[in-house]
Amino acid sequence: MLPAGKITEATIEALAKLMQPGDVIIDGGNTFWQDDVRRGKALRERGLHYVDVGTSGGIWGIERGYCMMIGGDKPVVDRLDPIFKALAPGIGDIPRTSGRDGRDPRIEQGYIHAGPVGAGHFVKMIHNGIEYGLMQAYAEGFDILKNANIEALPADHRFDLDIADIAEVWRRGSVIPSWLLDLTASALAQNHTLDTYSGFVEDSGEGRWTVNAAVDEAVPAEVLTAALYTRFRSRKDHTFAEKILSAMRAGFGGHKEPPKKA
Repeated sequence: MLPAGKITEATIEALAKLMQPGDVIIDGGNTFWQDDVRRGKALRERGLHYVDVGTSGGIWGIERGYCMMIGGDKPVVDRLDPIFKALAPGIGDIPRTSGRDGRDPRIEQGYIHAGPVGAGHFVKMIHNGIEYGLMQAYAEGFDILKNANIEALPADHRFDLDIADIAEVWRRGSVIPSWLLDLTASALAQNHTLDTYSGFVEDSGEGRWTVNAAVDEAVPAEVLTAALYTRFRSRKDHTFAEKILSAMRAGFGGHKEPPKKA
């Protein structure tokens, strides 16, 4: 469970030197899937197995369990199933989807064997790309609500809206509820101006990789691409939308904004 890049590469190499044929290395971080494919081939030549596990759940996974997207050889993944089952959230109180009888029961427990090495992190990469888009949609919507009373509007077209209450009511019976909305409502309830956030929004790599995959596959991904570019822009000038984004990131992943320069 390490950040993608040199530290993961070095750790896998160090572990490989200590292992015996048949042993397994599991990478549960947010690794680039093509690195998984390369590492899996190299480790296989040394008699070792490699399993990539895209892990979602943020800092709350310790309480709720982790949604996992797994890549690796089937016999190896099946052997490790007790580990994944213990970490997964389980069915919980989520209603069952009709028509799933006879399908892999692990899916309803919150984990999936997505395919061969690399497939787990590929699926998680797209998951994070979608996350960017969802967060951006909420952020822009709340920014429009916040600015509904600006002086540039005719007096009878202005609304002084309680954004915290709107976030809360949308959680209850609307068609746009989500954990991200829950986090937004919580942040706004504590500080409706979000003035403790600067609006500086980092990206951890998955959004870029998702856009690159869309280019490679010639798949139009306008929303996901725009959401990524917004994060780039946030490092130059900040809007209320970007404070919403920053609040959500802090809520689900404990992501801290960089300290302000003196």
